[in-house]
Amino acid sequence: MGAGPIGLVTMLAARAFGAPRIVIVDVDDHRLSVAKTLGADDIFKASTNIQDVAEEVKQIHKVMGTGIDVTFDCAGFDKTMSTALTATKPGGRVCLVGMGHSEMTVPLTPAAAREVDVIGIFRYKNTWPLCLEFLRSGKIDVKPLITHRFGFSQKEVEEAFETSARGGNAIKVMFNI
Repeated sequence: MGAGPIGLVTMLAARAFGAPRIVIVDVDDHRLSVAKTLGADDIFKASTNIQDVAEEVKQIHKVMGTGIDVTFDCAGFDKTMSTALTATKPGGRVCLVGMGHSEMTVPLTPAAAREVDVIGIFRYKNTWPLCLEFLRSGKIDVKPLITHRFGFSQKEVEEAFETSARGGNAIKVMFNI
């Protein structure tokens, strides 16, 4: 769930670890096309309306073509977490990566009844050595995620933040120091 920079890096890591099929869900066509270019097996455009969760889960299952063992919510909103919890098969796992809101209202009881495990990750404790090895070895290439580069003058910093906030075709905005 989510094709921003965190979702795309999560997709690349899942592929590096051998995930057999990856479907990326997002609300933005451009980010979905980037996900497809970077190796997503398929993509699904979701709405922002939480009322659409049940129907979208049916569509996501069709696109996935098999039960969903693990779902990563890389956005962290009520809708994305609700979709993740509902779409994941009984006995599966949902990992909350994105921190879109400090609190969420999600259907936890139905997920618990299906024995869906929920785990969270924040700050990526003890993952840096493996990440650096993946980058060094070329197993993961993050360069395509960097869509914009800016200098470090006051004007360029402001432009960088405006570019990032605008969204559009920006995935990851970097500063050249």
